[in-house]
Amino acid sequence: MTRAVTLTEVAREAGVSPSTVSRILNGTARVRDEKASQVRQAIEKLGYTPNTFARSLATGASGSVGVLTPDIASPFYNDALSGIEQGLMGSGYSPIIISGHWRTAEEEHAVELLLNRRVEGMIILGGQLPDHDLHALSARLPVGVLGRNIDLSRHGGVSLNMDNRQSARDLTNYLIGRGHRVIGHISGPPDHADARERLTGYREALEERGLKYDPTLVVQGDFQEPSGLIGMQRLLQQHSDLTAVFSANDQMAYGARLALYRLGLRVPEDMSLVGFDDLPGSTYATPPLSSVRQPMAEMGRWLAHFILARLRGETTEPFEPRQELMMRESVASRRGL
Repeated sequence: MTRAVTLTEVAREAGVSPSTVSRILNGTARVRDEKASQVRQAIEKLGYTPNTFARSLATGASGSVGVLTPDIASPFYNDALSGIEQGLMGSGYSPIIISGHWRTAEEEHAVELLLNRRVEGMIILGGQLPDHDLHALSARLPVGVLGRNIDLSRHGGVSLNMDNRQSARDLTNYLIGRGHRVIGHISGPPDHADARERLTGYREALEERGLKYDPTLVVQGDFQEPSGLIGMQRLLQQHSDLTAVFSANDQMAYGARLALYRLGLRVPEDMSLVGFDDLPGSTYATPPLSSVRQPMAEMGRWLAHFILARLRGETTEPFEPRQELMMRESVASRRGL
């Protein structure tokens, strides 16, 4: 069995004190980049692995950041989780990830589990936790929230949110600009704020361009692929003049695409189709799906850096996430037809 390398041996190799190595590992050291690099090189050379359990017993700190996600299997949140992992890399902190399954009671239980694990900070991805719970949590430890419109600055927390409403307006306006006049919408669950905002943006774009909003052109989905398939079938049954469909997320657009394929309808020749979120697979769909890109990995990475900065008593530069329309081959022009 290989003998474990000690922190003292790392310090000797790097030419620094053991306390400096410990503070660098904890993410609390303020040292020159050259010195930090020497410590990292010594750790890599010697194969040192910090004993986080011993550190937790000695300091009462777990070296962990809790991450609550609505669905750990969701491709939408995967990029954010990857960004968080990257942001914590090399800091001495590790993420503990738990899913709340979009249910308030489960999310509240998940938060308690994370607090019992003595996490030192927490990142909340969307979800259903009431605002007052997020405020109370922010008063206890550093908290960063993604995808919620809430001000946590009173206790030093932060929330990153995106303008789903404006992006949905832009996307719908793009379809109108390509000559489409009968545009269906497969919406997300009404209890999701982003689904409501995307529906509002769709409706506003129609009305701004002089097109009457028709509620029969809207079918409700649940952000999962099967609901996109069913939603597209319903739209086609009710509207033979339909030429374009705006799906409230890419996953439902994938289901809608399957419904069209089974009916022998081509995208975009027979039906134009757009999604939202720009999942990695959308670039490689047949044809590539037009969508709205959300910088999930960048936001996850920034939130991780924010939590680390709070733990060190430092500040971070503000970050304003920007959504981007990704126009690909899934939309055809109807001008002149």
